[in-house]
Amino acid sequence: MKIGEIMTRDVEIANPDDTLQTAARLMADLNSGILPVGENDRLVGVVNDRDIAIRGVAQGLDPTTTAIRQIMTSELRYCFEDDTVDDVSRKMGEWQVRRLPVLNSDKRLVGIVSLGDMVLEADDAEPAKDALHSISQPADEAAAAYAGDKPKQ
Repeated sequence: MKIGEIMTRDVEIANPDDTLQTAARLMADLNSGILPVGENDRLVGVVNDRDIAIRGVAQGLDPTTTAIRQIMTSELRYCFEDDTVDDVSRKMGEWQVRRLPVLNSDKRLVGIVSLGDMVLEADDAEPAKDALHSISQPADEAAAAYAGDKPKQ
């Protein structure tokens, strides 16, 4: 099964100059924990609820004036709509992420996929369960699990 078959297509995009408060309100309205951030028709980052809480509010930044670009994750991790669920599940486990932006072959944002989408919509939920297991481990243990090593006790 391809990611394009199970992803969420209606995706709102935040502007990097929007405030943290604007992003949080949009996430609340959408019932989403992540927003892609775009500029000039290109994906430039993502911001999630944890970024707002940990990189923003916990650091004392004013959510009404602080721009998303100050706290967003600009190291882009994404998948393509024609990738298989198994491949994307493996990537999510390796990268320890629960959601990924989905791009088309022109590298334009066309959706978002979550582990929840994979569990609910994919023919086989095992790859998503394996990914969640890796995501839930400390980073060094997750890397060892995908390398075939036993985690340190």
